[in-house]
Amino acid sequence: MVKAISVLGCTGSIGRQTIAVAEHLGLPVAALSAGRQIDRLEEQARRLRPKLVAVFDEEAARRFRIAVADTDIRVVSGMEGLIEAAVLPESDCVVTAVSGAVGLRPTLAAIDEKKRIALANKETLVCAGELVMARAKERGAEIVPVDSEHSAVFQCLAGRGKGELKKILLTCSGGPFRGRKRAELEDVTPAQAISHPNWSMGAKISVDSATLMNKGLEFIEAMHLFGVTPDDIQVVIHPQSVIHSMVELVDGTVIAQLGVPDMGLPIQLALTWPERLPSMFEHLDFWSLRDLSFSAPDLENMPCLALAMDAARTGGTAPCVMSAANEEAVHLFLKERLGYNRIYEAAAGAVETVGAVQGADLDTILAADAAARAYVLERYS
Repeated sequence: MVKAISVLGCTGSIGRQTIAVAEHLGLPVAALSAGRQIDRLEEQARRLRPKLVAVFDEEAARRFRIAVADTDIRVVSGMEGLIEAAVLPESDCVVTAVSGAVGLRPTLAAIDEKKRIALANKETLVCAGELVMARAKERGAEIVPVDSEHSAVFQCLAGRGKGELKKILLTCSGGPFRGRKRAELEDVTPAQAISHPNWSMGAKISVDSATLMNKGLEFIEAMHLFGVTPDDIQVVIHPQSVIHSMVELVDGTVIAQLGVPDMGLPIQLALTWPERLPSMFEHLDFWSLRDLSFSAPDLENMPCLALAMDAARTGGTAPCVMSAANEEAVHLFLKERLGYNRIYEAAAGAVETVGAVQGADLDTILAADAAARAYVLERYS
């Protein structure tokens, strides 16, 4: 078990659940970071008394400094502040719960300091998977996934050689619009899109789960985490979200990880691994399970997943461009400035227009990210 943690993105859904788990475990929180939600951040900071708080937005940071002037908490801001929170010596584990490509640089900085990365930020590996995994191997830093699906695969593969794996079976609930035709989704509202049937998540990831873009991002992330190709991953629709993912071994054996659909479980495992400790979450009651069903994804009516799988096969900066464009498109949708079905249109258009660069370094990746965002904002906002 780790000794102290830094929580990047502490006011979001995963960040708040991480803090609840840390308090349950009696685990100190050495650093917090947030974007601009300083009211919630102040409550967390006063309760946890971290050594450092990073507020990404400069104006929000100024106001937060005034709000906690009666404490000894050090307040920093911007990207440099976020990186400082990630490399704080008092913390040996960084929970990357920020949303978007903003998590990339602090994650690399934490890897350079050989900290455990409890990875909840999909975009880090989607945008720069080869770079991040190579850096982690070089520095000897440990990456433990927090996403329920990747945590499941991580657990199923624990202690097994790579040669034993035949296929990763990545499960997916299908989201709130499972079974609906694309033409039926033209008038979907943000309120409808964020109403996930099984999971409690933030707005952006909930929309991604509705379009199945979230599963596409996880598809790409799994490639890098487990060192496999797109052909080694199969997406399986499993509406009950009881089996969080599976692995098929070379002899035909399938190993699954099951549990209640609560993100607190993979969060706790990422902090205690390789130990397992009692949790505060419900246990799975098999007597109450009525059925477990499975089907293939409908790529025609959920084209974001197909787009992500194609980007995975293209490689280079294609996944980064797609992810960044999707992020901007989802933000526009949540502001009711872009139709639901046009999220796919915006992401696909960016991939086609911006293109893909192979073997990209960090600067090239960040430039691709910026170009994709500019494409969406110029064309759709």
